[in-house]
Amino acid sequence: MTPINRRRLAQFRASRRGMISLIVFGAMFFTSLFAEFLANNRPILIYYDGGFYSPVFRDYPETTFGGDLPTNAVYTDAEVVHAIEAKGWMLWPPIPYRYDTIIQGEGRSALLPPSLRHLLGTDDQARDVLARLIYGFRISVLFGLILTVLSSIVGIAAGAVQGYFGGVIDIVFQRFLEIWSSMPTLYLLIILASFIQPGFWVLLGIMLLFSWMALVGYVRAEFLRGRNLDYVRAARALGMQDARIMLRHILPNAMTTSLTFLPFILAGSVTTLTALDFLGFGLPPGSPSFGELVLQGKNNLIAPWLAFTAFFIISLMLSLLVFIGEAVRDALNPRKVLA
Repeated sequence: MTPINRRRLAQFRASRRGMISLIVFGAMFFTSLFAEFLANNRPILIYYDGGFYSPVFRDYPETTFGGDLPTNAVYTDAEVVHAIEAKGWMLWPPIPYRYDTIIQGEGRSALLPPSLRHLLGTDDQARDVLARLIYGFRISVLFGLILTVLSSIVGIAAGAVQGYFGGVIDIVFQRFLEIWSSMPTLYLLIILASFIQPGFWVLLGIMLLFSWMALVGYVRAEFLRGRNLDYVRAARALGMQDARIMLRHILPNAMTTSLTFLPFILAGSVTTLTALDFLGFGLPPGSPSFGELVLQGKNNLIAPWLAFTAFFIISLMLSLLVFIGEAVRDALNPRKVLA
């Protein structure tokens, strides 16, 4: 590791708020990756008649456990439970519900307040809120991360070409950016989502059309400044190809600015997805998402735990990302003195 990178890492670690935010956000995201083992209506592991089975990973017919039907086993059915426990045991997740599990057999199961059985209560469709929150956090963060990476790649490439070559390319590209960025992004997303069946990858592609412009201006400025430096001119005089000059000599300096904005771009991506889900133009109906949880809170004012849960988790996640972004900004700032 170079001395500069060691100083940047030490500066980031010196930011206590940024380090704590990174640890908390990383722990939350890492935990959500194993949502199927935390909240599921299927057992994690079954021991039956001398063999082990993993319903989390694959389907098993009832006949596997001594039933009569060749259909997939329903592990909450009393006959299936009795048959398995007669010759073995089942290991259940801490939350025995998936994000789409309709809770039955508990009397009034819709809009149940928080309790020991349902820590965050249930929504108006009798689904466990905590289970949906775990799955929704994973989808939102993964969506934001993928969108941030793809939009950063496109934006950095566009800004690099625009700033390095300049001239007519720069002028034409600037006029295009002015027109494209002046469009009402949220309204266009709503219009496109109303024509196309919403889905994870379709929605990702639509949002990528407008999110790639976030880094173009900063990367363009770095390349406009860097292309006239002496070592870049020397490399060009020695016959080095333009692509190699851009990647080896100018891009590392431009990445410093780009990395500073990545946490904020991630926060903006999650917020946009939440807004689209709230308006009904986001992920397919029934998908776990923060926007759907906010909508549940709006439509069910008699169940305040829904609104409080949505407000708390969204505020917490965005605050953590902002604190991480501030720590990264300070770490990459050469004028920042290590405390």
